Amino acid sequence: MGRLADRVAAVAMLAGSALLGAPAAHAAVHDGNWSVLIVTESGTCDAAYRYPVTVANGRINYAGNVGIDLTGTVSPGGAVKVTIRMGDKGANGTGRISGTTGAGTWQGAAANSTCTGRWEAERR
Repeated sequence: MGRLADRVAAVAMLAGSALLGAPAAHAAVHDGNWSVLIVTESGTCDAAYRYPVTVANGRINYAGNVGIDLTGTVSPGGAVKVTIRMGDKGANGTGRISGTTGAGTWQGAAANSTCTGRWEAERR
């Protein structure tokens, strides 16, 4: 009986590892260079920012040279979650990318103010 249980466990582990590898492969459809425009719609934050980002295997990273920390994830279906930090300022955003474009919303805070807005992305 122990050998059968060992075989079942081995098959389950192989199947599990195959499933864990699948999302990264599917997320590659979004891989590449993107330009993201962040627009403030409410609050006292600057009117707009544009950031270059890269997507690689479901991970979003800042591709510029300004001292910000921009990281996030994109699911195989295109759902985006991102965080931006620069000194005492920070924002979180969600949305979706598909094909060569994307859009979503964000909210953030700096010192004594809060801001909200939208973001738009295009593949470069």
